[in-house]
Amino acid sequence: MSFKPLFSRALSLDPGRLHFAAHSHHLWPDASFDGQVRAWVEANKFADRKWDLIFGEVVPEAQGQVARELNLPSPDTVVFAPNTHDFLLRLFSGLERKPARILSTDGEFHSFRRQGERWEEAGEAAITRIPLHPFETFDDRFVEAARTGGFDWIVVSQIFFRTGQVFGRIADLAALADPAGPWVLVDGYHGFMAAPTDLSAVADRLFYVAGGYKYAMSGEGAGLLHAPDGFCPRPVETGWFAEFGDLTGRPEAVRYRADAGRFWGATFDPTPLYRFNAVRRMLDEAGLTTAAIAGHARGLMRRLQDAAAAGEAGRLADAGLANPVSNETGRARFLAFRHPDAQAWRARLLEADVVTDVRDDTIRFGFGLYQDEADVERLIEVCNRVL
Repeated sequence: MSFKPLFSRALSLDPGRLHFAAHSHHLWPDASFDGQVRAWVEANKFADRKWDLIFGEVVPEAQGQVARELNLPSPDTVVFAPNTHDFLLRLFSGLERKPARILSTDGEFHSFRRQGERWEEAGEAAITRIPLHPFETFDDRFVEAARTGGFDWIVVSQIFFRTGQVFGRIADLAALADPAGPWVLVDGYHGFMAAPTDLSAVADRLFYVAGGYKYAMSGEGAGLLHAPDGFCPRPVETGWFAEFGDLTGRPEAVRYRADAGRFWGATFDPTPLYRFNAVRRMLDEAGLTTAAIAGHARGLMRRLQDAAAAGEAGRLADAGLANPVSNETGRARFLAFRHPDAQAWRARLLEADVVTDVRDDTIRFGFGLYQDEADVERLIEVCNRVL
């Protein structure tokens, strides 16, 4: 089945292109255009009264959508920022011990990787990084390290951005979490709206960050955080929006909201939330759940995987597939092929008007609603011709 009509604006701008980087820069559906326009219209229509509308309607709708997607007990545990890096800074600022003792991996996204390295340079953190490989033993090795204790913060991805491998022991980490430390942060950017994610059993124990840039199809600027009550109640890095609402703390001190609003920053562009809400309404109207979208993508991924294994997709047959498709429901929405020539392959495909993404020696093909079976057959033919 083809869902391309939902993306008619984006696809019409470059009709000859094959865009297989849905995991990197997801194309925007037509509904997001409507959301963008609505943001402009309402900003000018309501002018000085705009923020009453934003916090009275737009933000609550977005919070509710996130809470339903993650099966959270309350939308009040959700807050937004222009990017997830803002939340890293605010969470880190709330750690009282410095240098902070952090447990993480050697496969986290650059927002944490780079910031963590700089914290170490400044003497503000000591980070233990558990290697992803061999991944067959990673989950056990990571949880074992976490159980040794002595950490203030545990940071790990739900699905790893480079390889697409899935971490399966989130509940074990949540069991270790404590308001006094350690705090647990799950980077869900490649899980949120990519794979069905139910946090109901652990929502009171861990932080979860994600955003609109990828599978939420909403573009930049819609970073989101789920924050459990009682953890990091007074981040040092704080914005003035965090002082509106039901405040707690001593009257003579800087006071914070009791809910996730304690992590609000300062003035922000609400347009991304308009796009996010519009996209979610579109999916609801079309009856498209994350499970259904993941199923559509999984079928397309399996066809490319089988073609590569059969030698139908050129030298992809020579690459190692880091995250092969099986019958799992919780998986990455991209295939990650490892080969020393991955960079050159990506360049050749781009010359043939096929957009993919490469990380070091790994070329990634991302799948979404705007691709169909015919697109995958074209992709296989191009790979066979140029690789």
